[in-house]
Formats: sequence, C-alpha cells, structure tokens
Amino acid sequence: MLPTLISDAPGELERKLSSSSIEKTRTPDSASKKDAYFDHEKVDVNEAPYDDDEEVKVIEKAEDVAIEILSSEDHPELPAWTFRTLFLGVGLSAFGAVLATIYTFKPQNASVSQLFCLIIAYVLGTAMHVIIPSHGYWRYLNPGPFNIKEHTAIVIMASTASTVAVAMEIIAALDLFYDIRLNAAVAIFQIFASQMIGYGIAGVLRELLVYPTYAFYPTYISVVNLLQSLHFGDALNQKRRRFFWIVFVAIFCWEWIPQYPFPLLTAISIICLADNGRHDFVRNLFGAGSSNEGIGLFSFSTSWTLITQGSPLVWPLQTQVNSYLGMALGYLVLTLCYYNNVFGGRDLEWMSTSLFFENGTTYDQSLILNADNSLNKTALDEVGLPYYTTTYAISQMCYNFSFGACIVHVILWYWSDLKKAARHAVSTLRRLREPIEIDDPHYREMQKYKEVPAWWYMTLFVISLAVGIGCSYTTDSALLPWWSIILFTAISFLLAIALGFIAATTGFSISVKYAIQIMAAFVHPGKPIAVMYVNLYGNSTTYQTLYMLQDLKLGQYTKLPPRATFAAQMVGSIVGSIFNYTMMRSIVDANREVLKDPTGTRVWSGWIVQQYNSASVALGALGTELFAVHKRYDMLAFSIFIGLLFPVPFWLLHRYTKPGTLLNRFASYINTPILALYVGYLPYSVNGQWWSCVVIGFASQWWLRKYRPGWFKKYNYLLSAALDGGSQVIIFILSFAVFGASGKAVDFPLWWGNPDPAVFSVDRCKAT
Repeated sequence: MLPTLISDAPGELERKLSSSSIEKTRTPDSASKKDAYFDHEKVDVNEAPYDDDEEVKVIEKAEDVAIEILSSEDHPELPAWTFRTLFLGVGLSAFGAVLATIYTFKPQNASVSQLFCLIIAYVLGTAMHVIIPSHGYWRYLNPGPFNIKEHTAIVIMASTASTVAVAMEIIAALDLFYDIRLNAAVAIFQIFASQMIGYGIAGVLRELLVYPTYAFYPTYISVVNLLQSLHFGDALNQKRRRFFWIVFVAIFCWEWIPQYPFPLLTAISIICLADNGRHDFVRNLFGAGSSNEGIGLFSFSTSWTLITQGSPLVWPLQTQVNSYLGMALGYLVLTLCYYNNVFGGRDLEWMSTSLFFENGTTYDQSLILNADNSLNKTALDEVGLPYYTTTYAISQMCYNFSFGACIVHVILWYWSDLKKAARHAVSTLRRLREPIEIDDPHYREMQKYKEVPAWWYMTLFVISLAVGIGCSYTTDSALLPWWSIILFTAISFLLAIALGFIAATTGFSISVKYAIQIMAAFVHPGKPIAVMYVNLYGNSTTYQTLYMLQDLKLGQYTKLPPRATFAAQMVGSIVGSIFNYTMMRSIVDANREVLKDPTGTRVWSGWIVQQYNSASVALGALGTELFAVHKRYDMLAFSIFIGLLFPVPFWLLHRYTKPGTLLNRFASYINTPILALYVGYLPYSVNGQWWSCVVIGFASQWWLRKYRPGWFKKYNYLLSAALDGGSQVIIFILSFAVFGASGKAVDFPLWWGNPDPAVFSVDRCKAT
C-alpha cells in the first residue's frame, strides 16, 4: 500500500536538510560523554517541552519526523548479541514464520507486523532478565537489563522470518494447480536463495536509500518510537510506557469482538443494512465484509486489524490523500467498466483473481495444457480462451500504470540524487572513494561501528544466484533457464532503485508483479511455469531488497551495529525459509479444494496463490493470444508505457510555475504512482476499512499534527504501535483457538451480527 512523497522537490533535499530548523534540547547525562566526537548538539526528543502545544514547532516536512520524533541517543557499551538475542530471535522467528504463513491462506489481507514481534520480544526479554540469575557464570546468560540493541536484533530476525517469501507462494501454486511437488530441501533452498539475492543488492544501495535523512521509511517511525520509549528511562518515557500498555490492553479486549462473535463490525454499511441483501449492485459497490464481496463505498470498520492496512496514523498525509483520491476514482472506474461489459466480464464474478469461461464457470486449465504443461493449441481451439473478471483486469492495468509512472517519477524528482549516487559508485569501483558527506544525526552516530564490507554483500549475491539457478534444474525440465534468472535479476536491481525511493520517502510499496509477468510472457511464450517462476527473480528480489534496506534503516535509528543487523537478517531468513515451507505443506495438504476455489471460505482462501496461477496460464500459456496487439487484454501490456507519461505534466507544472503558488503546490502534491495504483487497489479481499482510515488519517496527520503537535510527537506513533500490537496478539490467539489454524475451526453461533453466509455476507449484503 502506499504513502506519499514529501512535498519538496527531492533534488533539493541535501540543501534543505542542511538548513532545516531542528529543535535542540538538553542531552541526558547518561549520553553526554559519548558526544565528544560531534561538533553539533545532539537532538533528544525525549525531553522536549511537549506539555504546551503552542510552544512546540509543527513538523512541516515529512522527513523531519525522523529527526524530531526519534532520539539520536546511543550507548555503545550495550551488547547486541547475547544468549537472549539468539534464543528469543530464533524462537520468535519460527513463531512469526508459522503465523505469517497461516495469514497467507486467509481471506483477510493480514500480515505479522514488526510491532507484534517487538512486543512479544520485550515481554519475554524482560522476563528472562528477571528470572535468570546474573551472578557468576550466569552473567553470560544474563549480562544486564534487556537493552534496545538486543531488542532490535530480535525484531529484525523475527520480522525477516515473518515476511512470507514469494517463493513459498509459488511453490504452493505449483502443488495446487500443476501437481508439481518439489523436494523439501530444494524448496527450502529456493526460498532462502531468492531472499538472499535481494539482500546482496541492498548492500549496494545503502548510501542512496539508507544513510540520508530523506530515506526515512515512515512506517518504521512507530517501531523505533516504541523501542526508544521502552528502553530510554526518563519520566516522559515512563508516561509513554503506561500509555502504550493501556491502549494495548484496550484493543486486545476489543478486537476479538468484531473478529469473532460480531463480524458485522468489521464492515458497517448502512446501505447494505437498508437493502437487506436484495440487490447485486448494492453488494458490489457498497459491500466490504467478506472476501471478494465488494469495494466498500461508505463502509466503516471498527476492527483495527483491517484499519491498520491503510496505516492512517503513520503514513504522511500527502500519501494518504493520493491513495484516497485513487480509491475515489476507483469506485467510479471499476463500477462503470463492469456494468458496461469492458473486457467481456459482465457475466463473470464481480471480484476474483481466478480465470473463467465466458459463461462464468471456473476455467479448467488442465484442458489446454499438455503433460509437460506447455500449451495444446488444438485443445485451446476447442475450449476457448479464458477471461479475467473486469475488476481484476482493470486492477492489473492500474498497477502497470503505477509501475510506469514510478520509473519516470523517480527520474524527474530525484535526478540529482541519482547522479550523485552514480558518481559515488563509480569512484568506489575505481578505489577512489571519498568520505560520504551526509548531514543526518542518526547516520553520524553510526560512524563508530564497523560497516559491513561491500564484498560480503557481493559474495552473498553470487552464491545465492548460483543456488537459485541450481534449484531451477532439479526437476525433469528446468523451471526457469539460467539466462532468464540472470536477466530478471538485473531488471530487479534497476526496479529496486525506483521503488526504493518511493518506499523510503513515502512508506508506499509499488507492486511490479503484473508488469514483470507481462515481460516474462514475451520472453517465455507458451511457458506458464517459467512465467510464474520469473516472479522469484524479477518481483521477489526487488522486495527482498527493500526489506533489507528498511531493516538497515531500523538498525541506524536504534544504533545497532551494521554487522549485527546483517547477521540478524541472515538468521531470520534461514529460520523463516524452513518454517514457511513446513507450515505451507501442512495447510495445503489439509485444505486443497478450498484453496483452489475462487471465493474460498471465511476461514481459508487461496486468493493470493490463485493470482500466480492465473497469471501463469493467461500470460505464460496464452500471452500472445490474450495480450498481443489487438487482442482482448492488449491494454494491460501497453499500460506500462502509458504510465510513463503520468508524472510529466505535474513535474512540468511544478518546474515552470512560480514557487509557493497554489498551482505549484498542487503539482508537487500529486504522486501519480500512488494515485494510479489505488484506482485499481480495491478488487481484492475485504474493503470495509478505508472510510475509517480517511477519518483517522486526517485526525492524526492533519489535525493532531497541526493543532496538537505536542501530543502528536509524544503519542501518535506510540498509539499506532499499541493498536497494532494488541490486535496482532489477539488475532494470533483466535487463529489457533477458533479460526482453524490448529486444524479445526469453531464457528460462532449464527445471529444478526454474524449472519448465515448462505443468505448474507458479513455486512448483511446479498450473499455472493
């Protein structure tokens, strides 16, 4: 999902950062001795005078959040790698990997957040300090109070393992739809290698997308804010900790109500209640409670598990406004296209990622594929071409618009930074490297620690690439030829730069999977499995790069030594690969038919895996028949090139209008990659949360930030952390207790607030 760009032209970032006004306050005595090597006064936000909102400077630029909200305090004497770090890191990595894999096969688009891992780690780490003796040899197991560096390393390990690898989803799709079951060792190595390739690329991009202040990763601010509040011990942080636990307990006690006995509260639609399940149109436009039900116009949610998907307390207001504008256009575009039979989808499902026959029944791909999964053209002539639902086709087109716009957006707005990074890379290769000049207090604090040498990353990259190539040749025929793996890995490197700028400055993640699959269709015509596997190297590698960059930034914010961050990533990836695969095997074996069904159930759904299969058949086997010029879905391919034009008029307006004028500010405010993506963002999963996000987002990032800046700085990001943490904990408990993750679901008795799914959807719209 997707936040907004900062409102200043990125080419001017360095000048503006050096001249930005930063509120300077007294540095705690505990850290004062460690500042001798600095020639500037350290910023300590923990003792800022926040009680009087009128005395607190309003944060104007988005990137200044990282300077004014987060402290640059560091304690180099604190150990990062201890028994607690390894024990809790490995344990929570296994736990997070299992939970994240369960969520992959759920109808809700949920994930295991870093905040969830952070809270569990804090409780267990503090308990270990209290319980384990600290005298004699015990001091090696309990070297002192649980500290922020141990905590950060554990969080990085656990969150890395909790990020489900695309490789696992593709391996599940192979099993479900092609009856190809990879050897366990091959599957695990494939998952691990696909992640490590991205981590190798991340090492090359550190100076561009980690060290500078403009790369502030908005969604990580609440994580760091909570870590500092838990471990820095002044009076203000004691108040923050109390506030955090009050909110945590409150949401923990509330969240189980909309999730289990009263699911109607996850999507409250007055219009659906008034219609009482009579009309398909009402369900399609206003429904939002059940998977693949509707796009949720005027639907509100009270479930934070859903609301947090829009990050309303975290994303900068500009990001949120662009996403809401995109969704507003989406309500109109999706509805008009469907009811005007665009792409021939009027008689199909309203929302689904599956393929269909023209009469609306699910497309049987086995009828058109040979035994080796290549296309049987004779059978295709008899069976006919498949159809996407209209909403899914429009969504893919919008994602491709966004992809094209992202590339040009970064070139236009960040050209000076790109040139600077390129010059530095050239000087590095020539061994003429100059010291990096980055005016960022967090980065300057990190200079005392040893960096990870570039050759570590390059070695990791080469070995992982070799392993990935080897794993592709372990079946009867190559899953993907070696030259294609290298080609799409190179493409993913370039994409990581463009997408990295968007993620670093807005928190928004642009999806490129549809664009990559279209490229693969023309590189591997008639090869559905090859097109599916390209996702590992052209799509997954890009996002693994971004995950590593984000964790490097987390380490910079908390002053975790870079080598400890690197090691934590490696451990988390190894543990995650093993448990991702083993848990996936258990779920797929127990729920095969449900996961293959286009709509699934309230408990299990294969909608994520189905996307890969649909793309492999439509693009891999039938790419030229469906996506070539003058074919049914040719616009999906050409939308990438059309998207290249989207940012140009806004950049020209910004460049050639008088600075400070309304038109100039408007042009710099519009983020076309985010806006375009959100036009097609709704035809998935459940959508009951977005109007709640609008209200909360404006209340937080506009009203509180502008009129209550003191409260905003003290509590806004901590509030987000508490809400995320409490809701994640109760969802985990419910998943195993009643939602079937333990093998058997326990349905709550049917009543008005939990309607019979055969009669009504969750929000009492017409059942699908």
